[in-house]
Amino acid sequence: MITLDGIMQAPGGPEEDPSGDFKYGGWTAPYADEVYNQVVKKEVEPAAYLLGRKTFEIWAPYWPEHNEYWPGVNQGNKYIFSKTLQNTDPIIKGWKNTKVIKNVEDIKKIKASTGPDIQVWGSAKLVQLLFKHDLVDELKLKIHPLTLGKGKKLFNDQAIPAAFTLIESIITSTGVIIAHYKRAGNVITGNAED
Repeated sequence: MITLDGIMQAPGGPEEDPSGDFKYGGWTAPYADEVYNQVVKKEVEPAAYLLGRKTFEIWAPYWPEHNEYWPGVNQGNKYIFSKTLQNTDPIIKGWKNTKVIKNVEDIKKIKASTGPDIQVWGSAKLVQLLFKHDLVDELKLKIHPLTLGKGKKLFNDQAIPAAFTLIESIITSTGVIIAHYKRAGNVITGNAED
């Protein structure tokens, strides 16, 4: 869930993630419609989850108590990328199937293993690290028709050059562009006159 200017911070509610003095939590709410809800419902099917520490700390107290909406997030394996959390921390032990990983090599091992697809939700710094190390295979973006100017960005200047192919796109009644992209190799350049 991003804005036209690439902000991906705290769509859930005003108090969800006010870090960096972010004042617009809840910015996705006015854009929900039946199409949007059906896409999200499909995306919350069982998977493995790779989350940054801040996203995990927001989710861990919430999702175990709301199993009816997204049971897959409670059942699926959750890998938390953090240099400060430990596997013995109560917050980790309190949400089953959760493991702390510490480095990019751990992510590569998980990615190379068999099992369900790995999804990343939120986790701006983690996503930027994945782009930097060419570890992103797909993007499922919900591009909202607004700009926020300030907040956590999807991209920074360390992302490797990469091409993606549009697999599917939908426009909701509220103007949200839902786009599914798959990695398509390296960037190809050419001459505009050709």
